[in-house]
Amino acid sequence: MTDPGTPEEQHLDGYAQILTDACATGRKLTRQERESLRQGGEQAAEAGVGLRALVRAHLRTARDVRTRMTSAEAGHLLAAVEEAVDAFAEGHERAQHLAVRQEEAARREFIDDLLYGRSDLGRLAARAERFGLLLSHAHAVAVAQGGDPYEDGHPVTRRVEQSLVTRFGDRRILLTTKDGRLICIAPGDQSDVLTHFAKQAHAATDGGRVAVGRPHPGAGGVVHSYEEALNALDLAARMDLEGPVLHAADLLVYPVLTRDRQAMSDLVRSVLGPLQLARGGAQPLLDTLTAYFDTGCVAAEAARRLSLSVRAMTYRLERIHKLTGSDPGDPVHRYTLQTAVVGARLLGWPEQPL
Repeated sequence: MTDPGTPEEQHLDGYAQILTDACATGRKLTRQERESLRQGGEQAAEAGVGLRALVRAHLRTARDVRTRMTSAEAGHLLAAVEEAVDAFAEGHERAQHLAVRQEEAARREFIDDLLYGRSDLGRLAARAERFGLLLSHAHAVAVAQGGDPYEDGHPVTRRVEQSLVTRFGDRRILLTTKDGRLICIAPGDQSDVLTHFAKQAHAATDGGRVAVGRPHPGAGGVVHSYEEALNALDLAARMDLEGPVLHAADLLVYPVLTRDRQAMSDLVRSVLGPLQLARGGAQPLLDTLTAYFDTGCVAAEAARRLSLSVRAMTYRLERIHKLTGSDPGDPVHRYTLQTAVVGARLLGWPEQPL
């Protein structure tokens, strides 16, 4: 018999009697006996008693019971123990799975509240400590987006998480997923964490893109940084921005340009509207201006990007000058044209009417 008072023994009530009754006739355990053992397994798991220790306790009890059995009864003991331990382990595992599901649900609820700012900030800060965050400090958020949607149990998520744990150990970092994207939340003064996350996520997602928000203080700061990262990803898609890693701090000019949407629409319409009179519409000439400005106004490089001859590129620039009255090569006109081109890309013009 196990030592009185041990944690294992507290969850073996009735076990010895079940073995004795079953072995008396060699019968299988009844449904009621199996359910009783399952409940014992659940209670043991909830009390934090490990399954290995419990199995050893079951075997010790079985050896003790055997000393009081006849030879015929002992012949049935192994089968009864197998049934009993199986039922007990089933209950133990059932409780463990339920605890994991409850923990996952609590973590998901916390992540949703944190990233959407839907909970009381004081309560949110208290819950955050359970998941390794101190919201009294500033935090920054990085968001990775690949070709596939990623969930918490996805192999890509596990690979990135393992890399972070191996590199940074028990630092206060939270890796999660939201809407199919990988998300890393780290203290604002630990940029090396987000840099490593960006590198690993880019590789694990087969060339996916990562955006990093600026550090902001408090629980609301996490939401702010997260939204900056999402906006950076959206800008990257609309503006065809190059580079696998985007920093919101480097893209602040774009929100400024779109803050007054009506003013930007008027600028695009008045400056670039005449391009619609060209054969083939405005898009080819808009692409010409985009390539020209993206290459630092080097016509030869812009022509190469567009698979044009330098002569064809020069003709297009002259055509733009004639239609708009603005010369892309003139520093005075260049700023207005480039701002209008950026605005057109942000507003989706000419595909989207202004």
